[in-house]
Amino acid sequence: MRIGEGLIVILLAGVWVSAQTQDTVFLEELTWTEVRDAVAAGTTTVIIPTGGTEQNGPHMVLGKHNYLVRYKAGEVAVRLGNTLVAPVVAYVPEGDLDPPTSHMRFPGTITTPPEVFAQVLEYAARSFQLHGFVDIALLGDSGGNQASQAAVAERLNREWADTPVRVHHLTDYYPGDGDAWLVAQGERVEDVGSHAGMHDTASFLFLDPSKLRLERMERGTGPTGNGVVGDPSRSTAEYGEQILEMQIAAAVRQIERLRESSRR
Repeated sequence: MRIGEGLIVILLAGVWVSAQTQDTVFLEELTWTEVRDAVAAGTTTVIIPTGGTEQNGPHMVLGKHNYLVRYKAGEVAVRLGNTLVAPVVAYVPEGDLDPPTSHMRFPGTITTPPEVFAQVLEYAARSFQLHGFVDIALLGDSGGNQASQAAVAERLNREWADTPVRVHHLTDYYPGDGDAWLVAQGERVEDVGSHAGMHDTASFLFLDPSKLRLERMERGTGPTGNGVVGDPSRSTAEYGEQILEMQIAAAVRQIERLRESSRR
């Protein structure tokens, strides 16, 4: 066997074969034995990121929340240490089907009833509890996810009150202080907006501009128009870097605090 940086080379049937060692916080990139061993070694916090598949105007991809929350959850996990990140929950409440309401009026949006979304979260949390995790953090990147997350956390924490396990609904992360910070930089509230406006557009300009159609960036005409509320054209990568950092830092602080306060 030869070992290099992040690489193990073994002799198999007379042939040298390389295998990459795992250095990741993402659960779906690990094997079950790696998860078992990580929990036994003290990795007992897991983040369940919830995103959504919804319209974000003509300039931004439908998977906006999923891409952004996966990145931010990964950064939170690295900073916390001893933390893994579950797969992003991409199907969330987005409106009614008949008649279509909210984002369901736009092609490509996928919705689930709030009770279905809540049950998915509940059974994900129960799965992690079974396998030895004791801090289960619900990190929701969309406004429509928050009520179900809060209800699931409250219900499971009552049930598990006499155990070490706690479910944390994170309230400091979303939407965070980014919009207020943009206004403090001199941006107008109506330009910052509330959906597919400056906040998310700036985040992608910093993180991954390929998720944007820059030639289609236009001032919003509201939820019954182009689906945008705000003026994404005023976004900058510098704004995005600061907004992402504020959300990541807020989530880290709240999880660290709740790890202690939720058991008093």
